[in-house]
Amino acid sequence: MRSYLVGGAVRDRLLGRPVVDRDHVVVGAAPEQMLALGYKPVGKDFPVFLHPRSNEEYALARTERKTGRGYHGFAFHADPTVTLEQDLARRDLTINAIAEDEHGTLVDPYHGVRDIERRVLRHVSPAFAEDPVRLLRVARFAARFAPLGFRVADETMALLRQMVADGEVDHLVPERVWAETRKALAEAQPSAFLQVLRASGALAVLFPEVDALYGVPQRAEFHPEIDTGTHLELVLDMAAKLAPGDDLVGFCALCHDLGKALTPADVLPRHIGHEHAGVAPLRVLAARLKVPAEHAALAELVCREHLNAHRAFELKPATVLKLLLALDALRRPARLDAFLTACEADKRGRAGHADDDYPQAAWLRAARDAAAAVDAAGFVAQGLQGPAIGAALGQARAAAIAKLSKP
Repeated sequence: MRSYLVGGAVRDRLLGRPVVDRDHVVVGAAPEQMLALGYKPVGKDFPVFLHPRSNEEYALARTERKTGRGYHGFAFHADPTVTLEQDLARRDLTINAIAEDEHGTLVDPYHGVRDIERRVLRHVSPAFAEDPVRLLRVARFAARFAPLGFRVADETMALLRQMVADGEVDHLVPERVWAETRKALAEAQPSAFLQVLRASGALAVLFPEVDALYGVPQRAEFHPEIDTGTHLELVLDMAAKLAPGDDLVGFCALCHDLGKALTPADVLPRHIGHEHAGVAPLRVLAARLKVPAEHAALAELVCREHLNAHRAFELKPATVLKLLLALDALRRPARLDAFLTACEADKRGRAGHADDDYPQAAWLRAARDAAAAVDAAGFVAQGLQGPAIGAALGQARAAAIAKLSKP
């Protein structure tokens, strides 16, 4: 019986990144031996145990065999005869198929160290194509490691395209698509996630509302990048820069311009009313992927109201108040912060505008504070009742916003 550190812990140490999770594989052991040593069983589909002291995961070495379509269609086999090399062979990418023994010696049968040095995401074996979730994982790893110069190997990209052509991606359940997407939106370069999905053909299958943005022109004086898909990639990466690890802001950025794909050809490159047109496809996307309610709700507000945020200095005080109330910003200032971050990402996610200031954000926060400082108590004391209180409160809050100076 021998145990090895495997997967992300080894990969991240070699990359000089913080090691978050430490997973181990155990060779030459049976479940009964693990239980006798005090390990706690947690695996449902195959034997996984928690160490009695460190609580780290220890999985018995196993092989897997494809038995049906989709990512559920697998049979697992774990017993003391399964070798370390056989266990590593079932993993997705070579950089995740490196093991390390108790002495720090690496076991690297599939040349993961070389691919780390060459900055390549490469599949371990043709069995990769049997699990459609792996396509999403490659795209997500691309979003994580693109800033380090990683790219998807040509042969792996060809395999991803074949998986799409074979219909494997059609069997992905919404929960898994959303789980991987959510993680990708929290990575350092989410644009790489879209690029891999698009290059493989999976974007059109999984996110047709997003795929439709590519090739749609915008007015060059406002969007030097012209292509709406390119703009979206810039916005996603700016959102990741402004709010690292925040998938809520990332999802708002992803969906903010969906309406531009619906602009009639004879109107292009103008996009009149795109902010309202985008609500319907956003709702379809959010429902299909079973996106959390707050993600869907705030993304809809960003979609519908981001132009109002951009022209905040031109709005009437009553309109500013209406925007704040729509966001529930007086009670939930953090929600306003997420909204404004997504709007700033949109404004700065344009070719040549990454370093632009966005004074609208600070001013709208000040407007929120001014409005929130006015409460109903004074109007109740004056003897107002019912709707009269709400009307007076709204007028007073708008007046407070009107007093704010603008840049």
